[in-house]
Amino acid sequence: MTPLLFPLLLASLLPSSSCNKANKHKPWIEAEYQGIVMENDNTVLLNPPLFALDKDAPLRYAGEICGFRLHGSGVPFEAVILDKATGEGLIRAKEPVDCEAQKEHTFTIQAYDCGEGPDGANTKKSHKATVHVRVNDVNEFAPVFVERLYRAAVTEGKLYDRILRVEAIDGDCSPQYSQICYYEILTPNTPFLIDNDGNIENTEKLQYSGEKLYKFTVTAYDCGKKRAADDAEVEIQVKPTCKPSWQGWNKRIEYAPGAGSLALFPGIRLETCDEPLWNIQATIELQTSHVAKGCDRDNYSERALRKLCGAAPGEVDLLPMPGPSANWTAGLSVHYSQDSSLIYWFNGTQAVQVPLGGAAGLGSGPPDSLSDHFTLSFWMKHGVTPNKGKKEEETIVCNTVQNEDGFSHYSLTVHGCRIAFLYWPLLESARPVKFLWKLEQVCDDEWHHYALNLEFPTVTLYADGISFDPALIHDNGLIHPPRREPALMIGACWAEEKNKEKDKGGDNSTDATAGDPLPIHHYFHGYLAGFSVRSGRLESREVIECLYACREGLDYRDFESLGKGMKVHVNPSQSLLTLEGDDVETFNHALQHVAYMNTLRFATPGVRPLRLTTAVKCFSEESCVSIPEVEGYVVVLQPDAPQILLSGTAHFARPAVDFEGPDGVPLFPDLQITCSISHQVEAKKDESWQGTDTRMSDEIVHNLDGCEISLVGDDLDPERESLLLDMASLQQRGLELTNTSAYLTIAGVESITVYEEILRQARYRLRHGAALYARKFRLSCSEMNGRYSSNEFIVEVTQAPFLPQPPPLLAQLCLALSAVVPSAATLIIVVCVGFLVLMVVLGLVRIHSLHRRVSGASGPPGASSDPKDPDLFWDDSALTIIVNPMESYQSRQVCVAGTAGGQQDDEDSMTRDASSRPPLTATEASAPPQTENSVLVRQTHRRDRRTFLEERDPVGWRREVLEESSPNLRIRGPTRACPLPLSPQPTPSSVPLGSYSRVGEILAALSVPRQPPSLLTHVCLFPHRPCAIWEWGALKETLSPALTFPPVHGAPWPGILRFS
Repeated sequence: MTPLLFPLLLASLLPSSSCNKANKHKPWIEAEYQGIVMENDNTVLLNPPLFALDKDAPLRYAGEICGFRLHGSGVPFEAVILDKATGEGLIRAKEPVDCEAQKEHTFTIQAYDCGEGPDGANTKKSHKATVHVRVNDVNEFAPVFVERLYRAAVTEGKLYDRILRVEAIDGDCSPQYSQICYYEILTPNTPFLIDNDGNIENTEKLQYSGEKLYKFTVTAYDCGKKRAADDAEVEIQVKPTCKPSWQGWNKRIEYAPGAGSLALFPGIRLETCDEPLWNIQATIELQTSHVAKGCDRDNYSERALRKLCGAAPGEVDLLPMPGPSANWTAGLSVHYSQDSSLIYWFNGTQAVQVPLGGAAGLGSGPPDSLSDHFTLSFWMKHGVTPNKGKKEEETIVCNTVQNEDGFSHYSLTVHGCRIAFLYWPLLESARPVKFLWKLEQVCDDEWHHYALNLEFPTVTLYADGISFDPALIHDNGLIHPPRREPALMIGACWAEEKNKEKDKGGDNSTDATAGDPLPIHHYFHGYLAGFSVRSGRLESREVIECLYACREGLDYRDFESLGKGMKVHVNPSQSLLTLEGDDVETFNHALQHVAYMNTLRFATPGVRPLRLTTAVKCFSEESCVSIPEVEGYVVVLQPDAPQILLSGTAHFARPAVDFEGPDGVPLFPDLQITCSISHQVEAKKDESWQGTDTRMSDEIVHNLDGCEISLVGDDLDPERESLLLDMASLQQRGLELTNTSAYLTIAGVESITVYEEILRQARYRLRHGAALYARKFRLSCSEMNGRYSSNEFIVEVTQAPFLPQPPPLLAQLCLALSAVVPSAATLIIVVCVGFLVLMVVLGLVRIHSLHRRVSGASGPPGASSDPKDPDLFWDDSALTIIVNPMESYQSRQVCVAGTAGGQQDDEDSMTRDASSRPPLTATEASAPPQTENSVLVRQTHRRDRRTFLEERDPVGWRREVLEESSPNLRIRGPTRACPLPLSPQPTPSSVPLGSYSRVGEILAALSVPRQPPSLLTHVCLFPHRPCAIWEWGALKETLSPALTFPPVHGAPWPGILRFS
């Protein structure tokens, strides 16, 4: 039995297997078809033609196309197969289509083959192709006028470009037949002309004395040249010359800051051309949206303004400046407003999740932290987004807070021109409550400030400092509870739990797992700035008005004289004022008292556009007048800038012990800060007075918002110097301190008196042993958020040097020389006076005469004193004082003694080498000087390409060749010579006092403002000849304490010093 069943089973399977192999491929059609059908025809002309191909051809059934199927809702077409073998098809309308009902139809088409046999088994379908069918229009309808009768009125004697416009429409769907191509006036001999747009104008000036009313007929033609079924009638009335309008107003209105209330139209009146009116309504609009954030407000920073208005501290900035501690705002687009405040742009796809805890100062704290007692405050600029639906909400902030009883939730959203606050006291049990406000500020695309106070069940919304009452809505569970997890998001909100479960499909879990990513929706599209929250305490109404209310706007205060039947309405932002009345004279009086007011002392200068729109109602609607719109502008003038003056001691010196003390040295101990305003004062003029306006300065009491102490020159070295300030005093007054090596700044609004007190405590301190040559500090202050700045007050501080006592041997020498000081002083005075007289009388000739006289009287025989020598010239710029600091004090004493005894040497001794002379004995070294005290004075000149040196002492002049290669040079007196090394590089150290000869001591004394040795009574400074003789007391007051000389073994001094 089994062997017989197997062949039968095999035979039954073979036909099926062969059939499956026959229909291998699906039919193929084009991906897209474009079709046209006429309104009066049902056949659709397709491009490309409808053909279906099958790779199974030419097999029967499998390679044939049995038909087409159309897919779409309410498709008024059907597809038929014309040839199964070729796959040709046709699309036709089921019934005549109407172009006016629908111009285009879009649907999909699919072809299918005949399968594997006549029963259509295993049929294969092609892909779906898109078909676009356009219905061609037929000119069925004639143009129809919108109105049967058109009326207008014109003033005589004028040519109008357009008196009125007639309009006709056509019911056809295509542009060819639905558009009106031209109009025609059918009445002949009329002084009017109509264009293709239906605008009627007069071809000649009409006169009221002639025809007062013109009547004519017009018709219209569409682009298919079909004429209107019914023509329209036009009536044009001619009126006498009169222009109803506002008269007696100025387009430009100037406002000086601090002027209070200024009338905008003090002399305005309405001209109605004797047309009786029974209702007048005028709207005055002041445009201030371009000034800062919507209007003129205080120019202080947000932090300073909160302090001035008495706002309580504790607010948390939810959108701070991006930084290491606030990185959640780093991905947002950042802008800056005119007042330099930070602005964030949300593009409808961005949101920020504020971290809870330390970063934002938020967390799941006590029950009243954010549950039912807080204030939200933010700036917003929002407009209606064109591509969003009217019902789609945009979330500003969304927050879920955990407290002792469970979770509470709130969100603030906008949709259209509505702003809604949803509050859920307890997610587990309580029902949500929704508060709704409809405000034009929400969707006008301008900046406005919003503050929301929640003290459940009371909720108050402030817009620009003005409170608005909500419409309370109880939600009966239609809103699904949000995710039970603490989170705070700005710019969007996360989806509800029910929506999340639906997205998960068959997942049986109903509780959201902590840590899962939140699905975000309801993104915000607009600008946000200054977003902060204060928990546990509400901002008062007075503080909110002080912070955010506009300081400028329209004002009306003359309610006492307001006539009967007059109404005045001012919007909350004071940018729109409406007057309504029925009497023209009363209306004129009321409009004359509309004023502009700006309460800021330093108002923002600029232009505020002004518009006056008037609507009237007449007893006769046909001849009712039309009042043209009035446009002007208010120019807020530049306010008189406050002049902040810093004054005090600009230079002082203190001992090193003061700088090294624990408190340092005060930089501004007697600082004075004054603030004044200079303004024009027009003096009284009479007939004989000819002058100009003067300026008067008034001292005012004002605040500062910052001061900076900076360094002129190098920055502070933290290892050796520092600037000190009392931190406790700053914190007590709420001021901020920034202290760097380059500057020190104090920021915060306070009075001038407080800033004076704090700056007088600023101190400069040096580490013990650190040298101070001179330091300059620059002080400047500002106010109104840096808008006005003070002068730069520079203080220079130096360290008063210490003058050591001279050695005993030098002291004895000074005592020995003191006996001849009076005679030497008298001689110097006589010589200097003689030089001065010669300079005035003889001028430049005095110099050569003086040299000739001195050289001939006391010069050596070999010295050249001929003034006529052309190769000899004097170089006054090289006058120097030379002292060798490398010698011991004893060798310098030898030089001094040798100079005093210069009469003992002869002329030949000058040519001998100094090393061949015997050393001085102790008696010679200690011998008192026998001649007038002086210093060797050098003066160089060039001759025969060699450098010569002229030296002068009490005995006379000496000359010696100065070789450029010689490292040392001996300047010789009559009996002794002093070695003087020449070094081209100066050293930075100063000359120590008491370690050199008398010349070194005097130079060191000139470097410091201290008492010199007793031997110095008069000083003569060169090269600015004639020699000026100074008493030491006067010289010490004249020379700057910072005056120093390079070391004596360095570069030469720029002058000559003579002492007695």
